[in-house]
Amino acid sequence: MQKFDSIRPFYDTEVNEAIRNILDHPMMKALMNFSFPDLPDEVWKEQLRRTHSIRDYQCNFIYHSVQKVLEKSSDGLTTSGFEKLQKNTSYLFISNHRDILLDTSLLNACLFEHGLVMTASAIGDNLVKKSFLKVLAKLNRNFLVQRGLSPREMLQSSKLLSEYIGQLLLHENRSVWIAQREGRTKDGNDATNPGVLKMIGMGSDEQNLMDYFKKIKIVPVAISYEYDPTDALKMPQLLAEANQEIYIKEKNEDFTTLMSGVMGQKKRIHIHVGDILNHELDDIKTEFDNLNKQIQALAQVIDDSILSNYKLWPTNYIAFDILNNTNFHSNLYSENEKSLFERRLEMRIDRNNPLALQGFLAMYANPVANKLTYTNAI
Repeated sequence: MQKFDSIRPFYDTEVNEAIRNILDHPMMKALMNFSFPDLPDEVWKEQLRRTHSIRDYQCNFIYHSVQKVLEKSSDGLTTSGFEKLQKNTSYLFISNHRDILLDTSLLNACLFEHGLVMTASAIGDNLVKKSFLKVLAKLNRNFLVQRGLSPREMLQSSKLLSEYIGQLLLHENRSVWIAQREGRTKDGNDATNPGVLKMIGMGSDEQNLMDYFKKIKIVPVAISYEYDPTDALKMPQLLAEANQEIYIKEKNEDFTTLMSGVMGQKKRIHIHVGDILNHELDDIKTEFDNLNKQIQALAQVIDDSILSNYKLWPTNYIAFDILNNTNFHSNLYSENEKSLFERRLEMRIDRNNPLALQGFLAMYANPVANKLTYTNAI
């Protein structure tokens, strides 16, 4: 299995040494002091020295970190759909993507609470350039998606990634999380990139790709935050795109966004686990004999699941009404909720910049517009 060494998380045999190597890192101290504020440093250090598996590390440490994040920066997490999943069974979770760290961390906390198989999760290698973050990612069962490659390197990387995902799902009984597209959705328009599905399918040994997708048990996941803690941070890129300019990230931008996503105020959060795709794949196989059309149809099925199960919050309806100069949804939010949202807008966006104002509002409003389109309401 050495061929996966460049992208895989740690094996359990490597966990203890990796932990000992970062035990005295100031960021490890910050993480543990945040997660266990009443515990003397020597106590958590001793517990970490005794940790020899990813599961122990996740359950005994990261799970508590996630609970602390929810306590400090949210009004709680609700879920739906987990009861449909079987214990001791691996799934491929294809999810909309809002937050670099939290989307997968929250899903795994829920899987753990429901006694289900936790995921190995895809993460862009651009996010773990700092060696400490790379160790932390590998301890948390992240595998690396290599970014910024030439077309030829990209093809080789995709084949390796696809094979590794198949290895996890079919041979190691390990669930996998992957975003429906590269990078987080910044404008609120969640859409599955067919290229992601093609990459996953590269590892197939089935005559028809839909049979392979059936075998790996695809489950669409919809995650929504009442407030996006990184909403203002997404604006420079959205403005550059609106002006048809090439956007270049600041030096520590990914890290700043990562930390803001974790610690910024989110209010309520909801995760919905969709139905395991089954008969839909049979229908696609019957209806289309062209592979590209099959892939497009599967992307649409995943989008339909995510859009129809996406939890809309008062912030989404408020933004939609402001953007469209209507009070169509005013029965779905209070005056107080509206004034809080407007205050956030004032604090984060220059209202004299129409592009910035529209981009910020659209980020929250687009999920409403998409859901209305999906239900043929507009």
